[in-house]
Amino acid sequence: MEMVSKIACLVVLCMVVAAHHAEALTCGQVTGDLATCLPYLQGRGPLGGCCGGVRGLLGAAKTPADRKTACTCLKSAANAIKGINLSRAAGLPAACGVNIPYKISPSTDCSTYVINYSNPSC
Repeated sequence: MEMVSKIACLVVLCMVVAAHHAEALTCGQVTGDLATCLPYLQGRGPLGGCCGGVRGLLGAAKTPADRKTACTCLKSAANAIKGINLSRAAGLPAACGVNIPYKISPSTDCSTYVINYSNPSC
């Protein structure tokens, strides 16, 4: 009976861990990953550690829903944050050596690009 309790506990633990990893990407995660890019995007600093955040975001956006969320959040941020150089924002993926199927811009239609995109790093 004690072994059954341990197995049940292990199963529940695995379910909790799996549920945590299955959570959808949020705008908070997107902006958190790219917070180090803000000085560069506003022309106040070098690229610095920004590319680590860009690569982290690319790796986190595994599903079509995640990619659409990332696109929508990037689009909103590009529109909402004052002083962003839109040319630098659009060129950020290339500057970091990654490919995304859309331009980071307030005019991007996120529904057009992200549904069939497959993350090449996976």
